[in-house]
Amino acid sequence: MKTENRPNHGVSLEKSNQPVSVPKQPPQPSQQASIPVQAASQPPRQHQQSTSSTPRQISFNVSSKYQILDVVGEGAYGVVCSALHKPSGQKVAIKKITPFERNMFCLRTLREIKLLRYFNHENIIAILDVQKPTNYELFSEVYIIQELMETDMHKVIRTQVLSDDHCQYFIYQTLRALKALHSANILHRDLKPSNLLLNANCDLKVCDFGLARSAAGNDDNFGFMTEYVATRWYRAPEIMLTFKEYTKVIDIWSVGCILAEMLSGKPLFPGKDYHHQLTLILNVLGTPSMEDYYSIKSKRAREYIRSLPFRKKIPFSQIYPHANPLALDLLEKLLTFNPARRLTAEDALKHPYLKVYHDPDDEPISPSIPEEFFDFDKRKDELTTSELKAMIYNEVMTPL
Repeated sequence: MKTENRPNHGVSLEKSNQPVSVPKQPPQPSQQASIPVQAASQPPRQHQQSTSSTPRQISFNVSSKYQILDVVGEGAYGVVCSALHKPSGQKVAIKKITPFERNMFCLRTLREIKLLRYFNHENIIAILDVQKPTNYELFSEVYIIQELMETDMHKVIRTQVLSDDHCQYFIYQTLRALKALHSANILHRDLKPSNLLLNANCDLKVCDFGLARSAAGNDDNFGFMTEYVATRWYRAPEIMLTFKEYTKVIDIWSVGCILAEMLSGKPLFPGKDYHHQLTLILNVLGTPSMEDYYSIKSKRAREYIRSLPFRKKIPFSQIYPHANPLALDLLEKLLTFNPARRLTAEDALKHPYLKVYHDPDDEPISPSIPEEFFDFDKRKDELTTSELKAMIYNEVMTPL
């Protein structure tokens, strides 16, 4: 990838987690490294109350090759620590997942491992290793070893103003990753600032493939919406309006939302619920044209749109008066209501705003994912937790 034109200054690395102590003796493969984590180091979710500041223990049952350093992130069913790979001296990220309480977590874990193994791309987070469990009976946690990136786009946007150079370079890299994903017939489905990892050199890598799906053969979308819990603010309107067919450009809409957020430092469509989300979108884009209106296959969704008051489009130049006009032109083409008229990743890379980085010979595509790759998703309603566990175990035990 061309880097000679990258921004001449990096991003400030905002560390939101408090430091954690490092075990004096690294764990053996069958031992656990317990890391005290201050409860207050993570902001409580809105529906929870933080009632204690007492440190709790997080155990990492990993090989003695790794020295655990800091907790760098935590989610619904996993925690990520930075670690030192002692043989190479390389710092890595170790993602601990405990998926076996719910089938949904098992499915996400299976997708994540399979897809990270499949792709080898500069702008997609790489899987370096997977910790092998001692045996199937003791297999209760999954440890994925990945490249370590110092921060993510969400933290950067919240802590500093991004230059136009930064916006160009970050959007270019995001679209470069999407071109590879989409050429393999994969929809990411959960693109948002926190899923774009960054380092001080401004390198960007897309992560978190737990909601990814095949774009092929989605006549019934394999229960597409069942797990669709991606952040509403970055969700394409056709998903909420049930266009019946979801295409790769749902990810392009998310990129548009991310670009808008980079331009101003705040989300463009911070909807509180389904109706509010659509209202915010239409407040900016205006009432859909007749062509766009009839592109909505769901009669109920069309009636809902028809019931809303007429809205005039607000020019992006009015919302972002100081932005590069080329950035706003690209934004217009990414945030197009009708998915049939929205840019593809490949076309977006050719946009004049990204001219300084665009190189068609250095924007690789990926082989199409085999049809059987997502067989487990087609059968997910009939698979038991035990069957899913066996599938994950087989993936973990398969050499990279």
